[in-house]
This record gives sequence, structure tokens and C-alpha cells, in this order.
Amino acid sequence: MLQNDHYTYRITWSEEDKEYVGLCAEFPSLSWLDRAPEKALKGIRQVVAETVADLESNGEAVPEPLAGKQYSGKFMVRIPPELHRRLAIEAAEEGISLNRLASDKLSRESG
Repeated sequence: MLQNDHYTYRITWSEEDKEYVGLCAEFPSLSWLDRAPEKALKGIRQVVAETVADLESNGEAVPEPLAGKQYSGKFMVRIPPELHRRLAIEAAEEGISLNRLASDKLSRESG
């Protein structure tokens, strides 16, 4: 197992497989199926550890854990002009900035 395993793991139920599936955000092509969620987590962590070891031994880049990245709080999104206009009008009617409106809407969607 990795000494500093700071990757982002998620365990979810797979209705198709009728088992729990272990996933890692930094390695989206990897997964591990098991009947027990604890074993699905252990399995995906082992697969990630083996993958990292293989990447390192071949001199390939190893993904940085998302937990260790610094985020600025800014990102650019391209939207159709008509949507931009509608959102700008909505923001003006609410007396807030377009940035605040978009932030509020994203917060509600991801919460």
C-alpha cells in the first residue's frame, strides 16, 4: 500500500454488477468490485498502489492527489450568449453580481 495514499476514493453500489464498486477520482479508468464496501475500498486502494508503482518504475507521471492541490476559486465557463444575457438579467433583477448569481446556483446544484 502507498505510504502517503492521499487520493480521492469513493465506494458506490453498482446495480448492474450487484456489488460495490471502488473508484478513485485521480485514476478514472480504475475500479474494483466486491460484495463488501470495505473490501471494495481495500481493492481499489491496492490497484492504485500497484498502478502508481508501475508508473514510477517506468518513469511516467503520477497524478497529484486532488487533496494536495491549491484552488484559486476562479474558473472560466463558456456559455451561449442568450444564456449569458438571461443570467445577467436575473442577477440585475436580484441586485447581485453575475458572479454571485452563478456561485449561488452552482452551490445549490452541488450541495
